[in-house]
Amino acid sequence: MRILVVNVNTTESVTAAIEASARAVAAPGTEIVGLTPTFGAESVEGNVESYLAAVGVMDRVLAYREPFDAVIQAGYGEHGREGLQELLEVPVVDITEAAAATAMYLGHRYSVVTTLDRTVPLIADRLLLAGLDRRCASVRASGLAVLELEEDPDRAVAAVVEQAEAAVRDDHAEVICLGCGGMAGLDDAVREATGVPVVDGVAAAVTVTESLVRLGLRTSKVRTYASPRRKHITGWPLGGSRS
Repeated sequence: MRILVVNVNTTESVTAAIEASARAVAAPGTEIVGLTPTFGAESVEGNVESYLAAVGVMDRVLAYREPFDAVIQAGYGEHGREGLQELLEVPVVDITEAAAATAMYLGHRYSVVTTLDRTVPLIADRLLLAGLDRRCASVRASGLAVLELEEDPDRAVAAVVEQAEAAVRDDHAEVICLGCGGMAGLDDAVREATGVPVVDGVAAAVTVTESLVRLGLRTSKVRTYASPRRKHITGWPLGGSRS
């Protein structure tokens, strides 16, 4: 089984961290391939960057020339999953939805701890669209930008832990979701501080994706995610079509 794990930003070190997190939980026989878009923002923290990332992720997947069994979109609250599902028949899993769905098996209500406050509405909208919002106690911002998570790990842990503790204490969350692909690896520290289960979206997405592939399930093509109608699209795909 080969799973493509696609970073939504263009920072290779973030892709490497996401890929390592995915491989750490992948079952024997699962090959994880990390991909980075060839264009887009170095970090995705708003609508403009998110829409660019959606195109960049689709383009990067189309340019991949080897067979694969599924795709994980490794961006929290980002646009584009639906486009990938139209383009592909294999399962496409978004880490936002995988984390929230997993959290609901573990407690009555969950909270998301993410990066900057401006990303909170994007995550809330993605959860609403996916029908996962009713059991979301809160979406909290740590105040750190995506790239700061790498630059100052100690500060990142402290900021995420502070908001996770507040979510459990004040919002009555029973599970915490780490709301950024770049937070991979912080789950142990947050779990120790809060005493509640902590879900890393990348890890959750890998296990969900493996289950879908093993069950022989594919994306439904009868209506919503039917393949795009054949027509001329100027300049697309940017990176060349997948053979």
